[in-house]
Amino acid sequence: MSSPSRSHGKQRVTPTLKPRALMQDVPDYATAWQVHVITLFPELFPGVLGASLTGRALNEGRWQLHTHDLRSFGLTKHRNVDDTPAGGGAGMVLRADVVGPAIEAAQTYAQGRWPILYMSPRGRRFDQAMAQDLAGCQGVTMLCGRFEGVDERVIEHYGVTEISLGDFVMTGGELAAQAMIDATVRLLPGVLGNAESAVEESHSAGLLEHPQYTRPAEWQGRAIPPVLMSGNHAEIEKWRREMSRELTRTRRPDLWAAHEAKRDG
Repeated sequence: MSSPSRSHGKQRVTPTLKPRALMQDVPDYATAWQVHVITLFPELFPGVLGASLTGRALNEGRWQLHTHDLRSFGLTKHRNVDDTPAGGGAGMVLRADVVGPAIEAAQTYAQGRWPILYMSPRGRRFDQAMAQDLAGCQGVTMLCGRFEGVDERVIEHYGVTEISLGDFVMTGGELAAQAMIDATVRLLPGVLGNAESAVEESHSAGLLEHPQYTRPAEWQGRAIPPVLMSGNHAEIEKWRREMSRELTRTRRPDLWAAHEAKRDG
């Protein structure tokens, strides 16, 4: 079984038949939110996740990242991971007898509620509610596809959930995985610092966020709305609610319709 590359965390004690290395770059963390990424390009991680708030949280051990190189599960001396589509057609498909063992290896570390996600343009649209749900799991395994996708039997056998960032196609799932991880990690306790930030931002209440302003009070002939300078917190809150509703209604009719249906229901 291939060992995952490791990031940061508090030492986790788990029963295993495989002896733990006496020295390793980073130990497993016991309480950190875990991410295991199966990819042909492990060198792409942590990528942007190593910067800013997510990077600091990674260093602090609030979450931990492991990558599993799919190529190491490849077949023959050439480490082949794909083959032509059954029934013919263009492109190549990731083989079940390659992806399956990779998932098995990643899931060796799984405990508690731990979904397996596959980055796929035909999957369910990723949203804030899903990020909040993932933040409540012990961990997640993410399969980053390439080529024409993965053998359908893998998805069926492991109960994999297909997830999409939107109605477009990318060359691989790595960027999508990083975006989903970022959206989830920032919801973990202590990552943002100010817990109210996650409550007030866009999509948290099903609406887009209101406009934001800061100094200077006037710039290029444009002044900050007077209500925000009034000191009247009740009026400020009212203005922000109204702006949030108006922006959602005009820019995202789909979100507005869902919001209204939820309120009426």
